Amino acid sequence: MYFPTIHTNFWDAVTAVPIVMILTQLIKLKFKPAKALVPTIALVIGLLISVLISHPGHLKAGLFIGWFYGYAAIGSYVSLKISVASFLKKAHHK
Repeated sequence: MYFPTIHTNFWDAVTAVPIVMILTQLIKLKFKPAKALVPTIALVIGLLISVLISHPGHLKAGLFIGWFYGYAAIGSYVSLKISVASFLKKAHHK
């Protein structure tokens, strides 16, 4: 089985993941999708960015890295949301 050489760098992750997060939030504001669909939307955006921008011409590499872009955005959003909620809860109790 052939595994493609995947060229990614720090800047892909630093730019792609926040872009996925921002676009997902804009879609949430504009179209108000069901909450269960939001992670799928983030994953699709991550895949599109990777396949069309980061790794054009290399579908396997684009899909592989796009999966990470989408799921990194999902995890970052959830982590940030929980951290802010925890901070606000502690601040409210003081």
